[in-house]
Amino acid sequence: MRRNPAYLLPGFVFALVLASAGCMRLGPDYSRPDAGFTIPSHFLSGKQAETAAYVPQDKWWEAFGDSGLNRVVSAVVKNNPDIAQAAAGVMEARAAVTQTGADQYPALNLEARAATQEQQYINPITRKKESVEIDTYSLSLPASFELDLWGRLARASQAARAELLAAEQNRRTVVQSLVAEAVSLYLRIGFLEGQIDITESMVSSYKQNLELVEARYQRGLSSVLDVHQARRSLARAESELPSLIEAKGKARHALSILQGKYPENSKPEDTDCQPPDFRVPPPVPAGLPAEMLNRRPDIRSAEAALEAACARIGVARASRLPQITLTGSFGYTSEALESLFEPESQLWRLAAGGVQPLFDAGRRAAAERAARARYEKQLAAYAKTVLNAFAEVEDALLARQQLLKRRNRLVHLRSEAGATLKSALDRYQRGLTPYLNVLDARQSLYQARLDLAEAEHSIYSNRVKLHRALGGGWDRIE
Repeated sequence: MRRNPAYLLPGFVFALVLASAGCMRLGPDYSRPDAGFTIPSHFLSGKQAETAAYVPQDKWWEAFGDSGLNRVVSAVVKNNPDIAQAAAGVMEARAAVTQTGADQYPALNLEARAATQEQQYINPITRKKESVEIDTYSLSLPASFELDLWGRLARASQAARAELLAAEQNRRTVVQSLVAEAVSLYLRIGFLEGQIDITESMVSSYKQNLELVEARYQRGLSSVLDVHQARRSLARAESELPSLIEAKGKARHALSILQGKYPENSKPEDTDCQPPDFRVPPPVPAGLPAEMLNRRPDIRSAEAALEAACARIGVARASRLPQITLTGSFGYTSEALESLFEPESQLWRLAAGGVQPLFDAGRRAAAERAARARYEKQLAAYAKTVLNAFAEVEDALLARQQLLKRRNRLVHLRSEAGATLKSALDRYQRGLTPYLNVLDARQSLYQARLDLAEAEHSIYSNRVKLHRALGGGWDRIE
């Protein structure tokens, strides 16, 4: 008896409703994880008292007010190969989401076949074996659909979306790290330029002193020892220049590579990288909320990876339960191509099947335990990421306070070293002190200038570390 396929639709619709309702979903529901330790409302190394609101500011490097730096950062974001590689990883994860999500929908195919076969038979009249060729043509639309009663496919799709989020946050982490590295290199080049300027000025001063000492020696007012000491000091100052020039060249090479260019040693035409007039960066706002760390991409990536690991537990658990699949086909088949689409050639088929694992030597149970262990491992990694983030911010805030104090004292030291050199040189010209005192005073001034330049560079570098630790900058809401 020929039965209409609509006869089976009520049961099919009931199964679809049951699946769409997520009946008996297995596996833990993900919620925002607890890092396992108390998180303060503000950073302990920062100033307290104010409670003003602050909003994130992504282009934090613009606070340095350097157009050349802005162009370098733009080039890094646009051309860096590591960023391009991370972006490709995001595209791969996005395709995986589409691929995994497609498993939740029916699969429909178009199947066409044409076959010719030779069949042997016994002729009932002649009692001889004869053969005949039979042509068969068919065109059908086979379909299949797995009922996601236990949420296995839904959990797999959730895991894929979380992995996509993790890939996107990893890309942002790469961008943030490379931008911070580019800013640090840019500032280092300026610092090295400043060191070279200081060294060249000291070489010039040593040359002038050598001329003074030689003139006094020719007049019999100085000994040959003073001449040798002056020449020694000049040679030592000149020996410092090659290493500084080498360091500056390597920094330029590294900065060029970050911009996706051939490593260049010469100064780019559109980039100054000159030692800027030092300005103390604006103070860190008092009461800066610790929740600003939520925008750090590495924390978001770790949280997304944790969500994916949680969803994978549901996938592993549901794999141990029966899998119910609906299949069907509708089409035509005929031995003659011209009669393929006639009503008499129509065929249809509906079927439902289920598979229940009975014995697999514990493979699926072990897979579930492994998924739970990966979740616990990812939870520990998340807690470590959060702790490291707080440590980076606290370190940067603490270092800022001490670096500013050190700079103030080095400014005073430079002033005293300059006054000492002036007095020593005046007394030497009047023959009241040996030339060794002049050399010692000049070397002290030289070292004080270098230490001050290094301290100022450290303050700028610390600011870069703070922005990187916070995941960006901030704007105050008055």
